[in-house]
Amino acid sequence: MSIKSELLKALADGKYVSGAALAEGLGVSRNAVWKAVKALETEGFVIESSTAKGYRISPENNRLSAELIESGLKTEQIGRRLYVYDEVDSTNSIAKKFASEDAPHGTTVIADMQSAGRGRLGRSFISPSGKGIYVSILVRPTFSLEFASMITTAAAVAGAEAVETLSGHEVGVKWVNDLYMNGKKICGILTEASMGLEMQSLDYAIIGIGINIRSVGTSFDAELKKRASSIEDESGVKVDRNALCSKLLNRIEKYFATIEERGFLEEYRRRELLTGNMITANVGSESIKGVAEGIDDNANLIVRLENGELRHIGSGEANLCRIANN
Repeated sequence: MSIKSELLKALADGKYVSGAALAEGLGVSRNAVWKAVKALETEGFVIESSTAKGYRISPENNRLSAELIESGLKTEQIGRRLYVYDEVDSTNSIAKKFASEDAPHGTTVIADMQSAGRGRLGRSFISPSGKGIYVSILVRPTFSLEFASMITTAAAVAGAEAVETLSGHEVGVKWVNDLYMNGKKICGILTEASMGLEMQSLDYAIIGIGINIRSVGTSFDAELKKRASSIEDESGVKVDRNALCSKLLNRIEKYFATIEERGFLEEYRRRELLTGNMITANVGSESIKGVAEGIDDNANLIVRLENGELRHIGSGEANLCRIANN
C-alpha cells in the first residue's frame, strides 16, 4: 500500500498528528511524509499543517477517499469491498458488472460524479462533481421474494437517519424512494433486482442512492431547482461527504439485517410525507386520486379513493405519485 494511502488512514479521524509520529508510524522519513502530503494536496485533498501540531485532514476537505470512508465503517460486510471513482457513467451499472462477476454481498461502488446517472422510470439523475455522493451497494438477499419491496424502504430510512445525524435537520421520505428537506428533494433511491431462475428469490439487488450534499449552484437549472436541492442549500451545513458515506453504509447494514422483521417500518411511517394528503397517482395506465392513509406492513401506500374504495399500491405499480394541487 502506498505512503499516501497509509497517510490518509493515519489522518482519517481529523485530529492533528505530528510529522515525527507519522514518520515513525509509517516507517518513513519526515521528508517522505511531507512529500506525501503535497502529493495528496495536488490530488485535491485539503490538509492543514501546523508547526506545533503537525498535519490533519481539514474540515473543509471535500475529496472522496476509500481510506476516509473505511475509517468510519462499523460494518461486517457492507462496504468492506469498496470501489471509489472520480467519474463513472452510472454506479448502478458498475455494481451490476461486479454482480455478474460474482462479487460478494456488500460490494459498494461510490463515485464523485456520474455522466449518466439514472433514477426511476429511466429518468436522469443529475450528478455533478463535488456536490453529492452516488452510491451503489450490491446485496445478495437470503430472504424470500415477498420481502423484496422492503429493500428500498430500508434504504430510505438509513439515508434519512444518516443525513439527519450529520446535518441536524429533519429529513422526510416521499413514498417510496425520495428524501426531502424543507419540501425539496435531496436524495433519490433506485433499487434494481435480478431474479433467481425459479423466481422464488432474488439473485441479487443493487441499491443505488444519490444524495445532493453541497450547494448545487449552477449545476441545476431553474426548473430542477424548483423541486430539488441539497443538504447545504436547505440546512446551511457543509456535510462531510466521506463521513456521510460511512454512516449511510453502517445504517444500510443495520436495517438490511431486519428486513424480515420490518425493523425500520415504524420509522419510515413517521417520516413519510404523503400520508394525510390528497394525492394523485398513475397506476399502470390508470390515473387515481384519493387521500393517502398510510403505509401497510408490506410498505405499500394505502389510498382511499374518492368513491370510498381502499387501495394498497405497490412501488412497482405507481409510476407517478404526488400531492394533489388544491
